Parts: sequence; structure tokens; C-alpha cells
Amino acid sequence: MTTDDAGAKSSLQRGIAILRMLADSNESGARLTDIARDLNLTPPTVHRILKTLVEEGMVEADKSTKRYRLGIDLFTMAARAGNPNNLRDICRPIMLRLSATLRDTIFLLVRSGFDAVCLDRSEGPFPIRSFTGDIGGRVTLGVGQGSLAILAFLPDEEREEVIRFNLPRMQGVGILDEVYLRTEIARVRDLGYASRSTGLLPGMSGVAVPVLDREGHAVAALSVGTITERLNEERLPVVVDILKREAAGVCRQLNPFDPVLRRPAAVLGSGAS
Repeated sequence: MTTDDAGAKSSLQRGIAILRMLADSNESGARLTDIARDLNLTPPTVHRILKTLVEEGMVEADKSTKRYRLGIDLFTMAARAGNPNNLRDICRPIMLRLSATLRDTIFLLVRSGFDAVCLDRSEGPFPIRSFTGDIGGRVTLGVGQGSLAILAFLPDEEREEVIRFNLPRMQGVGILDEVYLRTEIARVRDLGYASRSTGLLPGMSGVAVPVLDREGHAVAALSVGTITERLNEERLPVVVDILKREAAGVCRQLNPFDPVLRRPAAVLGSGAS
């Protein structure tokens, strides 16, 4: 390896180290002096590398705070390299398989702000009613099995904010009070699924499992909606086991940059807005 090659490799390694540090700093970013100190580099070296990264769109510089954070071009590149299929495409064959195997209606729900949105639905032979209704329908996060499964596995701070905002919205829809909601959330986190029937849809029952990302946070939920007699104590564990296996398979295929995970309205159109 020539001296020039060694120098290029060293600069590349330092650049990657800086990108990783900025990724760990989340949206707050990091100051040049902090980067230099934590990576044991000189400020001029860090400045030179940051200047190049900013010019290439990999890093953004906030002049007011003098902090650096990852740039949008880096995320665009990552999205291109990730799984090209979106969540709906990944889950569609799974949902068809589930509805054919279980002979029940299957729902795919995703979070949209303080709500859950029905991203897709595969019909079973039994006529049912659901909280979200058809594709594009939405419900307050925490109402219904699929919505509750998502809420229970959100990051702690996000879950607390959703609970605070949604409790007033849940009045009259089966959520008695904050103690009840938190008890249900703890129960879902312990079991790994939501199945409690609220009685708001007479004769209807459901069970849902979260679809988790690699950090264990919910990005969606797979839910079964059916008539109550089909989710008895004997059948429920079988359905839960099948749903959990399929949800785990979805997790392995997820592209973390899929816009539908954060902006389902972009996929569903105005019906979800």
C-alpha cells in the first residue's frame, strides 16, 4: 500500500467514525470540539473531514448552534440500499396466507401520529366489524387490539406522550381510565400480544401482535378479527403462535427507511390524512 493509499484509508476510517458518532447523537447533533475530543482527533482534521461530508450532502451543519448532524443524502442512499419493497408489499402474501389458513380477516395496522391506520386487509369468510373498518380507516392508538399492540411497544417517551394526549380521546370507547389503560399495556408487553375484548363490538373479538423493528419497537401490528366463538381458550394460543411467527418474518425483511412506517398517508393517499 502506498503512502497516498494509506492516507486515503485513514481519512475514510475517520469519516466513517464521525458519521457513526453523529448517528449516535440523534437529532441533537454534535459540535466539532466534541467530535474531536471523543474520537481523539485534532480539530483541524475533524473540520476538514466535516467540510467534505457537508459538501457531499452526508452531513448538515447548523450555523446557529454550530452542531453537525447526518444529512438527508445519507438517508436517501441508505433507502436505496435497503429492501426495495415497502411494508405493504412484504405483508400482502403473509396476510393472504394467514386469512386462508385461519379463515379469519387479517389486518395490517401502522401508526400515524396519535392514531393507528389500517394499511391493508385480507378478508376471511366470516362477516365482521372492526374499529378501523376498511383500508385507510383510523382509530385512536390504544383502542382495539392492533392499535393497543402498537402502543404497548412504542419507545417509552413516545408511549407516554401518546397516553397523555389520547386519554381524553378514549372516553366512551371502552377505556375506563388511565389505570386501566396502563394495566392493559403492561399485560400486552408481558404476553407479547393483545386479545382483550372490549365488548364495544358485540360478538366480535380479535388478537394482535406487534411487528417490531430491530430495536424492539413497534412499527406495525398484524391483527385477526373474527367472531367471538372462534377465539376461545383452546384456539387463541394457536392463533397467537402463528401471528408471532409471521410478524418475526416481517421484521427480518423491513427496510427501516420505508416511508410508510412513519407516513402511512403517503401510501394510502388522502383517505388516511
